[in-house]
Amino acid sequence: MTCDLTFDCTGVQGDRYAAGPTLLFRLRIGSGGARVHALALRCQLRIEPARRSYDDGEAERLGDLFGERSRWGTSLNPVQFAQVPLLVPGFTGSTDAELPVPCTYDLDIAATRYLASLSDGDVPLLILFSGTVFTGEDGFGVQPVPWHKETRVKLPVRVWREMMEQHFPGCGWLRLPKDTMDELLAYRSRHGLPSWEATVRALLASAPAPAAGPALAREGVR
Repeated sequence: MTCDLTFDCTGVQGDRYAAGPTLLFRLRIGSGGARVHALALRCQLRIEPARRSYDDGEAERLGDLFGERSRWGTSLNPVQFAQVPLLVPGFTGSTDAELPVPCTYDLDIAATRYLASLSDGDVPLLILFSGTVFTGEDGFGVQPVPWHKETRVKLPVRVWREMMEQHFPGCGWLRLPKDTMDELLAYRSRHGLPSWEATVRALLASAPAPAAGPALAREGVR
């Protein structure tokens, strides 16, 4: 029997027990009734920004990614979100599996910058599948997962924000070149500062105050 795989994403949530920010995508996988010994998948996730609308605040924050709104007819191109492997145990007919997707809060990453720019609503995602299926009723056969296998899912912005807040409550990330980080680390060590926040605050406190603007003449000012 030919193994005609089908994929559907039935939901997504944050993994509360992961060491770092991780989304769990719940997949329903069908085999068209064929017996599957194992399924080795490569899952590519893309954001499809053209499949949702944006308010003025979101459009302004997304300007560095897609340009001015007048250009969005040609600039709202898909954004790579993640590419992760998944090994599914044997099944016959259909099975459910969880796809864990590690996430980053590095705002230099286009997908993170896109997600952080949204106020609410859903993020339209496309999941594309490839890989190898090991199948056979009486023996053992190997066949590729066709490249056209895919499914769409809506990731609630709320789920992403709650996940990030769990791991980085009230925080943001700033990525710096290694030589700058080395200088900051040396400054922190020299002054015995307990944290990076204390280090940055000490540097801000030591910075010269901004120059005052020219004083207005009292005469004639009402």
